Formats: sequence, C-alpha cells, structure tokens
Amino acid sequence: MKPLFFPGNPSFWYETLRTFGHIAYGGGDFGEVVTTCERITAGDYDSWHDAWLGTADRVAGEARAALAAGHRVSARDAFLRASNYYRAAEFFLHGDPADPRILHAYDASVACFRQAAALFTPAVEPVEIPYEDTVLPGYLYRADDSGTPRPTVLMFNGFDGTVEEMHFFGAAAAAERGYTVLTFDGPGQPGTRHHQGLLFRPDWENVVGPAIDYALTRPEVDPARVALLGASMGGLLAPRAAAFDHRVAALVCLDGVYDLGDIATSGIPLPRAEAERRLRADQDPELDAMLEDAMASSPMLRWAMEHGMFAMGVDTPRAFGAAYLDYHLRDGIAEKITCPTLVCAGADDGFFRGQPEQLYEHLTCPRTLLEFTAGQGADAHCQSGAQRLAFARVYDWLDDALAHHTPAR
Repeated sequence: MKPLFFPGNPSFWYETLRTFGHIAYGGGDFGEVVTTCERITAGDYDSWHDAWLGTADRVAGEARAALAAGHRVSARDAFLRASNYYRAAEFFLHGDPADPRILHAYDASVACFRQAAALFTPAVEPVEIPYEDTVLPGYLYRADDSGTPRPTVLMFNGFDGTVEEMHFFGAAAAAERGYTVLTFDGPGQPGTRHHQGLLFRPDWENVVGPAIDYALTRPEVDPARVALLGASMGGLLAPRAAAFDHRVAALVCLDGVYDLGDIATSGIPLPRAEAERRLRADQDPELDAMLEDAMASSPMLRWAMEHGMFAMGVDTPRAFGAAYLDYHLRDGIAEKITCPTLVCAGADDGFFRGQPEQLYEHLTCPRTLLEFTAGQGADAHCQSGAQRLAFARVYDWLDDALAHHTPAR
C-alpha cells in the first residue's frame, strides 16, 4: 500500500497504518488519526510522542466526561480510542528505558482500556494468570453470561504490541462470533516488561502452558476446543508452543514466522554460520560499528534494535541480534505440530517477508496458507489496514477447523 503519510519513513508509516487498521474494531477514528499525523515531524520520536499523547489526553478527557454524564457507550468508545493512542505515544521511546514518558503513556493506555472493558456487555474481565513466581496480565472475553463452555481462542501479541491492543488484533472479532477469548502478555511483552522486568524467552510452550492451565479452570472454556493465535512475532511463539503442547486444537499464525535468525543475519554480508559466530562473540568492534551505521541509515532498523535491546534486556545491537538467533522452529520443531494450522502471509510484509512460506513448507500437520495481497489492501504486516477482511477469513477457517476437530486421546 502506498504511504498516505511519512513516505520516506517506513517505520512511521507502518505504525500509522496500524492505528488506521484498528479503527475497524474501535481503536481509532479516521479524522483523529489524520490530524495527529499532521502534527508529527517524520523521524522525530519526540514529535510522534507529543502528538499522540495530546490526542490521547483529549479523547480520554471526553471519555471521562461522557461517563460522568451517564453516556456509557460514548465513554466506552472514547476510552478504547484513547487507550490505543496512548499505546502509540510511547512506541518509539524504548531506546531509553528510563524515560518517564514510557510508563506515563503505557499506564494511561492500560487504565483507559480497563475503563472501556468494564463498559462492555458482558464486561471484559481483567485476569491474572499464574506464571512461575508471578502472574501474566490478561483479559477474558465471554460471549454471554451463561457460563456455557464455548470454543476458545488464547491469543497474544508479538515483539512490541500490548495485550490491550489484542482487542483490535483479533479478540473483539472472535468475541462477536461467539468465542470465549483469553488474551495475555507473556514475558518480554509490555504488561510484564514494564512493571515486572520479565524478558522474552524462546521456549514459549512454558508460557502458553500455564495460560492453558488457567483457561481450563474457567467454565466458559470448552477444553476440547482451545485454539491459539499469535500476532507478529507471536506467529513464531504460538507454533513453538503448539509443537510441545498438544492441548492446542487449532493454531493461527498471524503472520507465520519460521526463523528469526534469518532476520538477525540478513544484513551481515557473511555466510550465516560466520555471521552467527560474530554476533555471539564476546567482542567484535567491527560488527558493532557496522550495526550502528545500519541503524543510522534505516529508521526501521533503528527502532527494531532499540526496542529489541529493551525487550530482551541486552545492552548492544549485536547482543540483541545474538538473542534473536534462539527464536526459530528449525531442528524438527515445526514438524512436531499436529493440530490444523493456518499460516497468514502479507505480500508486502516489511518485517518477515518470506517467513510464512518457510513455516508452511515445514509443517506436516493439516495446514493452510492464507495469502493477502495489495489489491485487497491487505498486503502489510499482520494485514494492518484490512482487519475486517483478515479476521473474517481467519475465523471462518477456525470455525471449520474446530467444527471438525476430534479431541486427542
């Protein structure tokens, strides 16, 4: 899709498209997004923050006024938009984890979402999922108040998105189709990274396992029909979990990812084995300088490296690249998946182009590759900008997959 804003900065444009896409499920309003973008200087992280924070503050104020006046639907809608705008405001600031603007906007995003959640019918319930010696924050969506067990979707975001954003990235779409939905942030994702200091881990089956354990305690969950959906980097984490936890009845990779080592080494002009060795070396000033130069010349790479260091808890771009090498489905992992699997692919994915096809090729379970094109307006990463189309196709597939599901014995 041709950029409508920030034509020379793919990172700023994708994040704008992401917010445009969330309009479909209440995460924005077209005019609010446009007027915010008109106040932003391309490539200027402070300008981005200030513009989105100003819009978020204004919309949150309208939400509070509507609630005080008894206008619950208006308040809910405005709180949802404000939550997403606050999420956008702090998005580019993670190069300095001590920046107080991060937690200010993040906490405001969560608070607004929780106020919106309480105004749905049925209410969206904040939950805490027991995990090791702490908890994972999440939300439970119910189709109604009957307590009837229903097909259930467990879902989570990826490298940089929040559990609150999953409302727009699949939860609302599933709930309106009658699914029970459990969303959560795992280690390294915002809900655990900001306040608990938890860092990403590659063995995501040890994250999903406790979430399934929790889901099975809820009467609204049909234990024989629990599906798993991972967005963005979650398109690698979810299949990793499904490979080792066969309680997953169906799997959706939005989009599919096979090997982040490909991403970590793609910009290093060396054979992969040598690139991996140098990323993992104790010292390599030459490669360090090469990565710093690459960040200076690529807005997308600059953001990815800075956020990656924050999410992985490392101090250098090279250490982040080394950490990424551990995230893959090689060595027969993809082949361990047994449940029906949907792999989504955007034709112009600016982050993981080619990765969905690699994952699909390695699957030995019942599998479907669902491709989205520029002609559909759906070719971007995670089909941002075409979410009504994307989730119609995803959940039509899931309806059929779970209807024909035979529980494992």
